[in-house]
Amino acid sequence: MTGFGKLIGVSLGPGDPELITRRAWAQLQRGDALWTYPIRSTKTESYALRIVQRSGLALPANHQPLLFPMTHDTEKLARHWLRAAQSVLPMLLAGQDVLFLVEGDASTYATFGHLERTLRGLDARVGGEIAIEVIPGVTSFHAACAELQIPFSEQDDTVAIVPAAYGVEMVERLFEDFDTLVLMKVKPLLDDLIDVIERRGLVAQACFIEKAGAPEERVVRDVRTLRGETVNYLSLLLIKNPGRQRGERVKGCKKKTSVALAQEEHEDPIE
Repeated sequence: MTGFGKLIGVSLGPGDPELITRRAWAQLQRGDALWTYPIRSTKTESYALRIVQRSGLALPANHQPLLFPMTHDTEKLARHWLRAAQSVLPMLLAGQDVLFLVEGDASTYATFGHLERTLRGLDARVGGEIAIEVIPGVTSFHAACAELQIPFSEQDDTVAIVPAAYGVEMVERLFEDFDTLVLMKVKPLLDDLIDVIERRGLVAQACFIEKAGAPEERVVRDVRTLRGETVNYLSLLLIKNPGRQRGERVKGCKKKTSVALAQEEHEDPIE
């Protein structure tokens, strides 16, 4: 034992506190750990923290927000990641466990990855002794499928989970290879994406979900009605693609008969 604290990424699910796992709940019951949670600006609340508060738990005295701004400026982002890591490192070195509260799943498009990676870089300079744990959670797209009562994937379905920021041209290409498309962060390109969905005749196969699982959750089944609307950042498009032409698939490993095995035993080895 090193006596150092542990950084724990506590996944909380997409918004419904009943989707918090028992493992995450056990961490939230602790009275000896520092709670940290991401905020996008000093004027905004933490979505992750609100999930916990809706569960009935009170905010402990020992807590600290960490600023992760919404920007594409890589230098600015790196500075804030470094500041966040530097703020928790002394506590970890002093033996304090630190919980980082994350909406959804901590390994899926989450701020926890930035904190973990930056902290590991700092920790390498002090011996690399700090342990890091990730508690998995329910993602927004799995919660959305449960809400809509449609399968995320079946049998041999292919699935793509892509930030819509890669553009409509990339999304168009995905329809050739995938049966289910989950488009994350659709806010900036929503109208263009609706045009693609309509042009491909997939309006009936598409659905928009905003803040899945939260009290303010919104589900829109006719995505055309969203044209011209400004939606929340925590939104996604779920599109089923039933008309995709599938290629030949391997049906499984053929079980070898005793005769075939015997023949292999008598074959000459390859030189």
